[in-house]
Amino acid sequence: MAGAFGAHGLRGVLGERGLEVFQTAVTYQMYHSLALILVALLPVAGLSRHLLGIASGFFVGGIVLFSGSLYLLVLTDIRWVGPVTPVGGIAFMVGWILVAISGFRR
Repeated sequence: MAGAFGAHGLRGVLGERGLEVFQTAVTYQMYHSLALILVALLPVAGLSRHLLGIASGFFVGGIVLFSGSLYLLVLTDIRWVGPVTPVGGIAFMVGWILVAISGFRR
């Protein structure tokens, strides 16, 4: 829905750069929402529920911080949220590292 809103509802409202940033937020939100589904399924394959639970927390935090800060930046022009975006990116990376560690521990 966010992608459709950006593509149709924001065209003409935002400039090209704003639409690009909005699309980046949508893309990362979508991929990491799918990652949350994957993390929910991986314990069936014998991976650590504990590590995957922590990884899911980092994915949720990454979505809120990374995508959320980009949405706020584009839609409200509040500039102070810009430095929050990399913190969300780090949360995504930590989540993926935890998923990998869970796989290697198996």
